[in-house]
Amino acid sequence: MVRRSHSSNPRSVVVLTSGTDWGTRAAGQRRSSGAEASIPQRQPARIKALQQAVRLANLAIDKKNWTAARYALSRARALANALPANVALREREKLSAARKRYAARNTPAAKNAQQAKATPVKRASGKKPAPKKPSTKKATQKPKPAPVRDLGDRFINRAALGYGPTDTA
Repeated sequence: MVRRSHSSNPRSVVVLTSGTDWGTRAAGQRRSSGAEASIPQRQPARIKALQQAVRLANLAIDKKNWTAARYALSRARALANALPANVALREREKLSAARKRYAARNTPAAKNAQQAKATPVKRASGKKPAPKKPSTKKATQKPKPAPVRDLGDRFINRAALGYGPTDTA
């Protein structure tokens, strides 16, 4: 049980609650969107704020920070709606492209692009990457002996090495 009093008056009614109403109380506290932020009065300031919001949305989408992207996109939409339709056309196109990128965040095409980005691309230059060493070694595998080279018919000058003449009789 939680003791909850809504006023500082000691004679006020104290409500004892087990916390069952907390979900409904939290539901009243909605997530803030960028649309509630103040909009500048003059048109050049609105255009500048729109450019900044679109830039922030693109950065958030690049970093996959979806909550920040949602906030920036809603702020940009509110700013775009506050401007006349024939103003800031380039910014509106950028906003539309950012919205499409945000909407495609969980689609199969986006996942395929992510997987394609994860696979390494072969180099165009002549350099080859170093071969990867196997991480697990087999216990039964023995090192191969070095191959015996055929040196041909070679005679060792034993006298030059200080051994003297060899007598084989």
